[in-house]
Amino acid sequence: MNIHEYQAKALLRSYGIPVSDGRVVLKAEDAKTAAGELDGPLWVVKSQIHAGGRGKGKFVEPEAGDKGGVRLAKSVEEAAEFARQMLGRTLVTIQTGPAGKQVNRIYIEDGSDIERELYLALLIDRQTSRISIVASTEGGMDIEEVAHSTPEKIHTITVDPATGLQDFHGRRVAFALGLKGAQVKQAVGIVKNLYKLFIDKDMDMLEINPLVVMTDGNLKLLDAKMGFDGNAIYRHADIAALRDESEEDPKELEASKFDLNYIALDGEIGCMVNGAGLAMATMDIIKLYGAEPANFLDVGGGATKEKVTEAFKIITSDPNVKGILVNIFGGIMRCDIIAEGVIAAVKEVGLKVPLVVRLEGTNVDLGKKIINDSGLNVIAADDLSDAAEKIVKAVKG
Repeated sequence: MNIHEYQAKALLRSYGIPVSDGRVVLKAEDAKTAAGELDGPLWVVKSQIHAGGRGKGKFVEPEAGDKGGVRLAKSVEEAAEFARQMLGRTLVTIQTGPAGKQVNRIYIEDGSDIERELYLALLIDRQTSRISIVASTEGGMDIEEVAHSTPEKIHTITVDPATGLQDFHGRRVAFALGLKGAQVKQAVGIVKNLYKLFIDKDMDMLEINPLVVMTDGNLKLLDAKMGFDGNAIYRHADIAALRDESEEDPKELEASKFDLNYIALDGEIGCMVNGAGLAMATMDIIKLYGAEPANFLDVGGGATKEKVTEAFKIITSDPNVKGILVNIFGGIMRCDIIAEGVIAAVKEVGLKVPLVVRLEGTNVDLGKKIINDSGLNVIAADDLSDAAEKIVKAVKG
């Protein structure tokens, strides 16, 4: 689960971490009042969407102007005008894809006198099963580009969970960032509080880009992106309350209500599979035969008929889907349950695209019999390769 920048900064502030003063604006008519509550003389007006690259983004609508999704205003009136231009408009960034995202919130904050921009992040390192601190002197840039062009400028420091974070971790970060004097002590305190926040709230990503050195020598976190472990949200009612469902794909949101692991993609073949590994293999073999998967969907090992029905409905709600591949290997999941769910869904929503079904495993004969006796126009497949070949051929004609 992701949250907006203004929400992330409120969390940072509650942990004593230095951030700029700011106000969130939901209605254009409130922007002038919000900006007037800040000191100025510079105001930063930021579009709030769950995507990076906002400053370099472009709005679809001409009336939104061409200055990107992050703008510097020199007066309260200009800040209010920028907010008016951006609210309700569609912002396209490198991370949103061509469809972009609608801006429903604006964050106005005090400007900062910046001397240097740095990069700092805390991440879950899957290789070491530890929290890693990533630091770079190349702040304010796409860290992916830095990693590609000048990887030596990225420093990674892992924290042993047996000892937890120690002051020397913070000092190593400070030295990697070229900080000196009192800045080192500030950096140690910031890293310590960030780590505590990361652990306390079950995060899987906390990115600060940029962390800035002000002209007075002090450090400040100028931007913040946070991601939380979805499996741990039940422990954090305060974080769950920050969820903005308007930022999520409606199909993914609906799938989450039924505990379905669903991720929308850009292809034309919808997939319903049990098990993440088999789902990924199914997606790969669809690409091998010359088509693209429209989704990742793992119905899980304990799916009910109702879950399968909802999964099928979610797949068919995607207008890009030109064909559906059901690929089930029944272990815990029984093939007859899948068959009953598919039939129930087809009867409820109809079947307007080709459907290939490959069943194998527990109760496979019963599952196939249920499908065969249903009267549905279903293409049967013997194995995964056969299934992928048939659905691609049906879609491609």
